[in-house]
Amino acid sequence: MATKAPKKFNRTSRDTRNFFFLVAPAVFIFLLVIAIPFGLGVYYSFTDWGGVTQSETNFIGFHNYIQSLTDTRFQYSLMITFLFAIINVIVINIVSFSLALLVSSSIKGRNLYRAGFFLPNLIGGLVLGYIWQFIYNQVFPSLGDAIGSEWLMTNLFLGKPNLAMSALVMTNTWQYAGYIMMIYFAGLQSVPESLYESASLDGANWWYKLRHITIPMVMSSFTVSLFLTINNSFKIYDVNVSLTGGGPSIMWQGQAIKGTEFITMNIYNTASVENQLARGQARAVILFVILVIISLTQTTITKRREVEM
Repeated sequence: MATKAPKKFNRTSRDTRNFFFLVAPAVFIFLLVIAIPFGLGVYYSFTDWGGVTQSETNFIGFHNYIQSLTDTRFQYSLMITFLFAIINVIVINIVSFSLALLVSSSIKGRNLYRAGFFLPNLIGGLVLGYIWQFIYNQVFPSLGDAIGSEWLMTNLFLGKPNLAMSALVMTNTWQYAGYIMMIYFAGLQSVPESLYESASLDGANWWYKLRHITIPMVMSSFTVSLFLTINNSFKIYDVNVSLTGGGPSIMWQGQAIKGTEFITMNIYNTASVENQLARGQARAVILFVILVIISLTQTTITKRREVEM
């Protein structure tokens, strides 16, 4: 009597089936929450959709984009956002890298410093904005009165456009620098100590080691940190709305506009306050394109400078 051959087990097909079974929920959520809404948003940006019904929606081409790019208030929002992003990215990364160098040194209490510098990142943006609004409007003038500083008493940070911009940079740096510091700190831990020892034997000073060893070896951390801070700077909204509310008002090209209304606040005000949802969506697409171009350029440039370990 012939015995029946055992059924051959197909491991490859089972692994493939399990792979798709595990990935399917994540793909479904990604499509539902990001891909499909993004596609619909791009479509609505070419229409006159008002957010109520789709039956009355008409395709109007690039009208929303042309109107946005020729709108004085939107032009100013783009300009002031670019200016804020440049200053904010530079300040945050300098402060964060300096803090990372500090907490990775042999200073006493470095673990306590590490936790303390990271702590502000746990505070929500809206709460943080209201806290610093109190500091700028109440604490600084009181401090100026106590020490006899007329500048602190009379120059309210949130009452002048230039000072309001500085206040936003200072507040955002205080919140976000600790998070970026941890990225630089992780990169510093991967630098071989033997490189510093060899440089010391050759008579290299601290500045030479920083320029020719530390910075090139942690360039991958710079790539990540610059990417995150650029995106954070262009997409900032919560601190902006709670700290300044877009103010103070200024005159620009003969029109009264908000002096610190960044592009995300402009998009929100256009879509929700003015009820121009399709136009607001067009401005969101413009912001997306700007971020893609800047991020790809930045990552390409910094990745070329990374050192292979």
